[in-house]
Amino acid sequence: MEKIVIIPTYNEKENITNILEAVFSMNLGFHVLVIDDGSPDGTAQIVKKLQLSYPEQLFIEERKGKLGLGTAYIHGFRWCIDRDYPYIFEMDADFSHSPSDLERLYQACKFGGADIAVGSRYVKGGGNVNWPWSRVLLSKGASVYTRLITWIPVKDSTAGFVCYNKQVLETINLDQIKFVGYAFQIEMKFAAWKLGFKIKEVPIIFEDRKHGISKMNKGIIKEGILGVIKLRWSSMFKDYRNKVKKTSLNQQNSYIS
Repeated sequence: MEKIVIIPTYNEKENITNILEAVFSMNLGFHVLVIDDGSPDGTAQIVKKLQLSYPEQLFIEERKGKLGLGTAYIHGFRWCIDRDYPYIFEMDADFSHSPSDLERLYQACKFGGADIAVGSRYVKGGGNVNWPWSRVLLSKGASVYTRLITWIPVKDSTAGFVCYNKQVLETINLDQIKFVGYAFQIEMKFAAWKLGFKIKEVPIIFEDRKHGISKMNKGIIKEGILGVIKLRWSSMFKDYRNKVKKTSLNQQNSYIS
């Protein structure tokens, strides 16, 4: 019980069975926690049926309503910390992140000296597949913009394919992480960097989803643009360090209600 992958879902019935079976078929000891935000398409019911086949590896937490990517991951982080998983991963359900790269991220943290391993599109060997040029331009521009504003030394700051050493998530005051869309990914990396943790980028090939609908929208883009400026300004006054190492499940539940 060392490695667990958090997969947030909303209407992923076309992908969830395949992504879970792809993770478990590698036989590399990964557990998976699905955080489902009340998917009306029955995603949670599919996961529950699969639990019969993977009773000790697959877990699900259901939330009422679409509460945002950031709060889903924070819910998952606290669940995993309370169960003492040393390495905690973020991954999408739609195969834009290849399960075969999970072990490379793990190796970077376990043996490569990283506190956080980021599956990066924008280091040598990384890239995007089947993305329209407009999405590539937006993504690369967001990463350059983030580096210019925050000075964070990460080339793919919006990446959502990440391995955290548990100590990082215990040290960050998760109550101080305020963004809920993709800017959440930037804020988590920024907080860890400000606290002195080592971030290593591992090259990956990001492939656009084949099934389902992208969750990207104008509100998420706006949050990212304005949020980075706010992040830089508020960092002069905000303390990201957690004063208490562990957060109980009771505190977790009150946070998301």
